Amino acid sequence: MVREVYKPLSMAKMKGGVTYQPPGVYAPQPVKVDSPAIEVMTDLHLVSPATIGPDATLAKASQTMIARSVRLLLVVGDMREIVGLITARDTMGEKPIKILRERGGKHDELTVADLMVPRSAIDVIDMGAVLRAEVGHIISTLKDLGRPHALVVAKDQLSGEEVVRGIFSASQIGRQLGVPILTFEIVHTFA
Repeated sequence: MVREVYKPLSMAKMKGGVTYQPPGVYAPQPVKVDSPAIEVMTDLHLVSPATIGPDATLAKASQTMIARSVRLLLVVGDMREIVGLITARDTMGEKPIKILRERGGKHDELTVADLMVPRSAIDVIDMGAVLRAEVGHIISTLKDLGRPHALVVAKDQLSGEEVVRGIFSASQIGRQLGVPILTFEIVHTFA
C-alpha cells in the first residue's frame, strides 16, 4: 500500500567536531564464529575493489597494495574483466625468484602477468551459499583451500553475468574475531 502522506523527519543542529566519512571506508564490526558469514565479507557494493593491470610491474603492485591496505589485487583487463589475482605472497615470496632462475632477467622486469593466479585457477564461492553460511564455514573453507582469501560471485541483476561481489580475508576475519586465523599448515620442525 502506497502512503498518501509522509511526515517529515525530525532534524537537529549539527554539533561541533563532526567529521565526515570518506567514501570506501569500511569499518567491520566484531563477530563470533556463529555470526552470519556476510558480516565478514568485504562487500564490493560498499567498497571499491583494489585492482591492477596485468602489465604493471611488481613494484607497482606492491605500492598499490600498501596504498589500499590490502594483500590482494584483482588483475583486470581493459574492459574491467578479471584476468587473475595477485597477492602480497606472490610478489614477495619465492615465486619471483623461481621465475627469474628459470628464465633469467631482473626482478624489476617481472610483471603482474608473470606471477598472477590466472582466472581459470581461481576458486570462487557463490553468494547464495554465503548468505546461508556462518563465519566458521568461511574459516573452514579458507583453511581447506590453504589460502588467505576467497572471492564471492553473484549474478548481476541486469546482465545475468557473473560478477565478483565480495572478498573474504583471513586477516580481516581474525581482526573481527579478535584472534589470528591461520589458513596454512605451520611447520613445527625442519626434519
